Amino acid sequence: MPSSIFATPEPEDTDLLVIDEIERLRHELSQYVRHKPRRWAGHLRRMSLARAVRGSNWIEGYRASLDDVLDAIEGEEPLDTSEETRLALTGYRDAMTYVLQLAEAETIVDQSLLKSLHFMMTKHDLRARPGLYRKGDVWVSDENGTRVYDAPDAALVEPLIGELVESLQGDGPVPVIFRAAMAHLNLVMIHPFRDGNGRMARALQTMVLSGEGIVSPVFSSVEEYLGRNTDDYYAILSEVGQGSWHPENSARPWIRFMLRAHYRQAWTMQRRIHETEHLYDSITQLVHRNSLPNRVTGALADAARGRRLRRSIYTHLVELTEGDAISDLSASRDLKAMVDAGVLEPKGAGRGRIYHGSDELRSLWLDVRANRPARADDDPYVTLPQRPLPGISG
Repeated sequence: MPSSIFATPEPEDTDLLVIDEIERLRHELSQYVRHKPRRWAGHLRRMSLARAVRGSNWIEGYRASLDDVLDAIEGEEPLDTSEETRLALTGYRDAMTYVLQLAEAETIVDQSLLKSLHFMMTKHDLRARPGLYRKGDVWVSDENGTRVYDAPDAALVEPLIGELVESLQGDGPVPVIFRAAMAHLNLVMIHPFRDGNGRMARALQTMVLSGEGIVSPVFSSVEEYLGRNTDDYYAILSEVGQGSWHPENSARPWIRFMLRAHYRQAWTMQRRIHETEHLYDSITQLVHRNSLPNRVTGALADAARGRRLRRSIYTHLVELTEGDAISDLSASRDLKAMVDAGVLEPKGAGRGRIYHGSDELRSLWLDVRANRPARADDDPYVTLPQRPLPGISG
């Protein structure tokens, strides 16, 4: 019986070459982070999660600064976002946290799991029918209100999703990166929910990727890349979908778009490892020069990159980076010591006081950025057959 959903194309030699390079980069990333304890690894993981949450919600029009996203995922009150955006961010945080926990155990993706993730994402908006499939027709409109995609009839949703989850059972010969991309494509094209379909599709892709076990799923997610390249993302979906439910169309253009995304995001992660390590080295020296406690290092790394700090945020960061809780009194003393050392600058008073990195502190990050490798925006389908690419060294 032929499939009613988009069929997975057979990998071609060039596809396999790109996948091999992505896996090599991820393996090196994993080895580099895991081989020796590194204080900055948690910082890199936290920032990667925040960028993924921000990217996926940015696509849907929930615009927030990285500061506000970090606040939202850490349980703080964002300062500059609307209540609707805050709720969308925290809902996606809850769903992604669950996805990351599922990565630690063998998990079967079924319809109940998909509905549970949807409930976590959209529970703040009852109009989205959290955790329930849509009952009527849905469509996607562009910014001008023109309908650009009509989803399949509501009566087809449950059997089509049934085929989707069945396609994810077992390892099989298809590369996991193909299966993850196809899960994303099929879910977003089926559009099973009244709202939240794009976010669900991107979270599902990350969940399927977690099965590869090479590197933490937060490092293998391409949600940040898609958020930075929203127009290209919509364009490839439009090319494959052609305005309505057309599962007979070839998914190869979509697969290659996603492989390019994974390749470029893997190189971005390589670059960020170097940046984060060099930043922590510089801040460690600054901490020692000013006789500050070692526990301030993680918070200063955030502040060097431009993040505003509050006492509650600082307390939370110490718990995350050092694994130890500190009292409000100790946190206040640490913040005063950093201000006295000239590495933080306070603004406001009382409970509303905010701390920003000083020019001296922020210059450490500017120096790192000035010496970073160039971004890998090349097309792996062109460059990989022609030249070997270096990975992490040192």
